[in-house]
Amino acid sequence: MLLLFFSNKRHQPQTFEYIMGEHLRVCSQGYTCCTSGIEDNLLNLSRREFETQVKESGRTLQASLNGQFKSFDNYFLELLNRSEASLQISFQAGFGSLFSQNAKVFQDLYSDLWHYYRGSNVNLEEALNEFWARLLERLFKALNAQYIIGEEYLECVAKQSETLKPFGDTPRELKTKITRTVIAARTFAQGLVISGEAVRKVSQVYMSTECVHAIMKMTYCPHCSGVAFAKPCSNYCRNVIKGCLANQADLDSEWRNLADAMLEVVDKLSRPYSVDSVVLSLPKRIAEAILYMQDNLNTFNNKVFQACGSPVQSSNSEDQIKRGTNTAEEVSGTPGAQLEKLLSDVSRMLRDMMQYWVHLPRKLCVDRESGPSETDRCWNGMNVDRYLPDVMGNGLASQINNPEVEIDITKPDMTVRKQIMQLKIMINRLKYAINGNDVDFQDTSDDISGSGSGVCADDQCSRDTRLSAPNTDKPNVYGYPSENKKVVKGRSSQNLPCVSLCLLSLVTVLLRR
Repeated sequence: MLLLFFSNKRHQPQTFEYIMGEHLRVCSQGYTCCTSGIEDNLLNLSRREFETQVKESGRTLQASLNGQFKSFDNYFLELLNRSEASLQISFQAGFGSLFSQNAKVFQDLYSDLWHYYRGSNVNLEEALNEFWARLLERLFKALNAQYIIGEEYLECVAKQSETLKPFGDTPRELKTKITRTVIAARTFAQGLVISGEAVRKVSQVYMSTECVHAIMKMTYCPHCSGVAFAKPCSNYCRNVIKGCLANQADLDSEWRNLADAMLEVVDKLSRPYSVDSVVLSLPKRIAEAILYMQDNLNTFNNKVFQACGSPVQSSNSEDQIKRGTNTAEEVSGTPGAQLEKLLSDVSRMLRDMMQYWVHLPRKLCVDRESGPSETDRCWNGMNVDRYLPDVMGNGLASQINNPEVEIDITKPDMTVRKQIMQLKIMINRLKYAINGNDVDFQDTSDDISGSGSGVCADDQCSRDTRLSAPNTDKPNVYGYPSENKKVVKGRSSQNLPCVSLCLLSLVTVLLRR
């Protein structure tokens, strides 16, 4: 293939013919070794390479969010499982038939907690109130087996429960702790999912033609000009990338607000009472409430009989249920080592990701740009020399005078704007959760499980067809320039670097298509 670029006269020094670049649309129209076909292929290569770079960077952050979500999700669900298993074992031993006959009441409580955490449309406070109401009905009948107690009478009993407090202060105290803890856990997990979704979608934003031209001019035009050794000037690279990622940088404000809000929720998960101590102490606290009712049954019955009337005696003689015992494990109020490490890891990740979008141009330029000692020997878009323009600010509005990428700042990318709105909604949810308040969630059980969300595996996410569909066109072969074009001749040994790089670029393009 190299012969295509050399003289076909035998036994004479080989020469390469530079051509004038008036046919080029992006690179300098001076003398060049790139044809229109090569330039078109380099434009396609520039788009693919840059979009892949942005995706790869986003995929790294996405993997971190995914890992933290899975760790927290597994930990919290394991807490619920351990708590329920502890309740079943300790209540069977401590309450016997009183528990076994009413086991479904406790199973339904944990089921509601599980479904609420997973994003189902469950009202947590109503679920807890329903648990205590059902438990009161079952226990009142079981502990007063000598009476015939119907549904109407139980309704009257339920009306007295708010003032008589058959379970003491435990329902009120547990409601405060459980709602704050589970709301915080659910909202935090959803925050990780929404963050991953934003990264995935924003990292797949289609690059404009102006951006691709600027990337190609910075990356491959030096090859066409025979100065492939020159790396882009640092500030030049920053301006190009900032122009290309102007819309993405507009996420910065809400992205930092999201990270700050999630750090506050992390704090709520560890104090004033840690999430593990609240969930694991459920069996002991519920057992205390049941024992309180047993110990104060006569007082409670007398007040209920005064308000609702004395029930009819039953003809069935059943043994009175003995007082149970609280064999549930005592749980420390401080976070366990596993929880501390989990929250420490996620806090570190949240702090590290705060400035991701505004630091992305610098990150993408690291391997491209020239070093500090090469400010006078770097590619500035036209030739090898110093780059004079100032570096632009961050975000779309700051690119109005970007010298490298032409941008219409009145037309923001709608995919990015939609994700900014999603972040604002998530921040609002997190702020409610910090104060222990719930907000109206749609059923997002699919999202929080990771299916179809921002934390899905990359090969399971939908992909851009431009990147996944292979091009099977035959490679193009470029020959000599036509004789009527202006040419400049030189020895092959002098021009071989440019020739090789042009050819290498072309071969690279063809192999990657």
